[in-house]
Amino acid sequence: MPIFFSLRFLFFSAIIPLLASIVLYRLDTFDPAPLPSDALVYSTASIPPLINDQFITGAEFIGVGLLNSPEDIAYDRDSGLIYTGCVDGWVKRVKALESANDSVVEDWVNTGGRPLGIAFGLHGEVIVADAYKGLLNISDDGKKTELLTDEAEGVRFKLTDAVAVGDNGVLYFTDASYKYNLHHFAFDIWEGKPHGRLMSFDPITGTTRVLLRDRYFSNGVSMSPDQTHLVFCETPLRRCSKYYINEERVKVFIQSLPGYPDNIRYDGDGHYWIAMPSGVTTLWKLSFRYPFRRKLQGVAAKYGFDTMVMENAGVLQVDLDGKPIALYHDPKHSHVTTGAKIGKYLYCGSLLDSHILRLDLLKYPAQQRL
Repeated sequence: MPIFFSLRFLFFSAIIPLLASIVLYRLDTFDPAPLPSDALVYSTASIPPLINDQFITGAEFIGVGLLNSPEDIAYDRDSGLIYTGCVDGWVKRVKALESANDSVVEDWVNTGGRPLGIAFGLHGEVIVADAYKGLLNISDDGKKTELLTDEAEGVRFKLTDAVAVGDNGVLYFTDASYKYNLHHFAFDIWEGKPHGRLMSFDPITGTTRVLLRDRYFSNGVSMSPDQTHLVFCETPLRRCSKYYINEERVKVFIQSLPGYPDNIRYDGDGHYWIAMPSGVTTLWKLSFRYPFRRKLQGVAAKYGFDTMVMENAGVLQVDLDGKPIALYHDPKHSHVTTGAKIGKYLYCGSLLDSHILRLDLLKYPAQQRL
């Protein structure tokens, strides 16, 4: 009797769930594809000589409890204000003071969507890449919000992500995926197919133009200081590329990054700062190498399991040629989406935190590896 009971218990507790899982896996239509071979190359070439591997130590928290997942950070030098978009739809303005606790947070404009990338227009307007709404123009000190564009070539944006503004007023932005929205963005990563686009919008003509298609989760974008090219990120490929505007050609800027790039910010002083929500882990390596693992993760995600395990987030500083200079990261931290250098501080946005992280780069510098 005890043996019979044990076998029956084993059958119902293990065998049946296993068989059910196999059936679900085989019937599910989610069909991940192999990634390009260069995305599976892991090298130390992108590891810089200077590293701070505990950058949470010494960091200050600004706007604690008042900033719900502040994804991007844009600094207006004229007003001294930081603009950031939060998960509750608010674009908030932050006056960061010497004492982080004294900093002031203002609810400025609610887009009714999910503001991600933020940039400044030529005439004081604030340009917002709203994940759900499209590309927005906020003017008249927040009193007027206008939709600029939400589709190109008859295809609506599903995940308007990042935006940069040229000196001629043209807006350059990314639609990370035309298939999946922000709520389901993990499926775009796991599917491993190029649904992203890099686009431009001319406010004079009102024309939206697709510059590049078939990108792998096209994410952050930044204008070069000489205005000749953009630098944009493709998250699952761990790669940032240059797009030369007049020549309409693409060239790799930096690849085989130590993490998965999100936003990229130019600091006005000869450096780009690339935020990485997660470093490369064994789990991520296996998932990207084997599509069946990504299918398992996709199926699990449909049933409410969190399959986007992130750790060792950070920000990589590179020069104008893509040469790595310094890396600020922490194994205990995750979901860093933006790194913006303002004065002596590095400000970091996040998809998870309820504050902006600030690190004094003079007090806690990256140091030579031993």
